[in-house]
Amino acid sequence: MADTYTPPVTGTGVKATIQRIGGYLAGMIMPNIGAFIAWGLITALFIPTGWLPNETLAKMVDPIISYLLPILIAYTGGRMVHGQRGAVVGAVAVMGVVVGTEDPMFLGAMVIGPLTALILKYVDKFTEQRTKAGFEMLVDNFSAGIVGGAMAVVGMFGVGPIVQAITTAASNAVNWLILHNLLPAASVLIEPAKVLFLNNAINHGVLSPLAVKEAAETGKSILFMLESNPGPGLGLLLAYLLFGPRALRPSTPAAMIIHFFGGIHEIYFPYVLMKPRLILAVIAGGAAGVFTFMITGAGLVATPSPGSIFAYLAVTPRGGWLASSLGILVATGVTFAVAAVLLGFGRGEKADPAEEPSESAETATKEG
Repeated sequence: MADTYTPPVTGTGVKATIQRIGGYLAGMIMPNIGAFIAWGLITALFIPTGWLPNETLAKMVDPIISYLLPILIAYTGGRMVHGQRGAVVGAVAVMGVVVGTEDPMFLGAMVIGPLTALILKYVDKFTEQRTKAGFEMLVDNFSAGIVGGAMAVVGMFGVGPIVQAITTAASNAVNWLILHNLLPAASVLIEPAKVLFLNNAINHGVLSPLAVKEAAETGKSILFMLESNPGPGLGLLLAYLLFGPRALRPSTPAAMIIHFFGGIHEIYFPYVLMKPRLILAVIAGGAAGVFTFMITGAGLVATPSPGSIFAYLAVTPRGGWLASSLGILVATGVTFAVAAVLLGFGRGEKADPAEEPSESAETATKEG
């Protein structure tokens, strides 16, 4: 299933292993992008700072990000490992992770969904040769129920707290950098955390509370801009459009619109997971953007929610649009340049499969 959304990986070694893992993670996200878009649109429209604030409709925002999206991710990951049975137990198991923690558990879902399905797969192999005729459905249903329920408990008391600890550690590290005036270096932690779908934990758990306090004192805060800058994502998608795998290039224009104008940053995370070395590009772009914000004295008056260019302009104080726009532009350019180098300017990408047969046919005709 992952191969449908990511280019095939050949070879062995650490690099190939990381690429396969990234492709597998992307395979859990890409089929559910529509759900992410739906959540992003509902958020952009109906939250108090949205385009059409509506208290009743905004009640959908938290349940979707806290429950629906992790369940879909775990369901998809389980299905990749063990078909429909794996999907069901993955969805059951992730409830323990979701209920046992406060932050959105995308990372936890990516872990427990496939893990639970893998355990059920081995259980099925053990029982299929030992189950008497006529008892198959009974054994299958009870084995799935037992594995799913047991892993939900493990998720609540094991996987969930571990992922929560990782999230807390990342948040504390970012907080330390902020306190020591090393804001550009914060991108070294923020950008990888974003790709692992910890962006909401970093932004709303650490940056926003500090930024609100600073904005109340000075009228604006640069801390609102550290995680929400749409520049790195736009630069990465531009690099994919020009130099990425040919099979993925047609998907990038729509992704750029959704990301830059819609503010749904999650849309570009799978593109980084497909080629993990590109994390260096978004780190460089993020750091360059933060540095530009610092030297131009940029700041926002509130969290740009969602992180689109429109939201940025909407919460930029009077006279600060040039500084905000410049930081986004620099971040985009640096990310694009670094990503283009890491992608080899597209030199390693093969022609479209549809073109190869026709070329072969023409060669055969000439030879005939």
